[in-house]
Amino acid sequence: MTDWSRRFFDPIELPGGRTFVTLRDVARYITKLPKAEHEAVERQAAMEALILVATLGGPTMFARIGVMRALNRHHVRELNPKHKEPH
Repeated sequence: MTDWSRRFFDPIELPGGRTFVTLRDVARYITKLPKAEHEAVERQAAMEALILVATLGGPTMFARIGVMRALNRHHVRELNPKHKEPH
């Protein structure tokens, strides 16, 4: 049995005010992306995680992690040495 209506413990908020509350919300978003975006490795991994959680159960956190990695795939974290505390 597939349960796409499962809710994330913590909804995923996008810039611009859009919020993903259920597995179905994210699946619809990803499947509507342009083909080049839809076929990105991170997006495919996110869909696989969504499918596994929807079909086999398990924590929605697994799907959330995959989705967050896909959404932030172009974001480069910057290290600010000013925030490092001296030893």
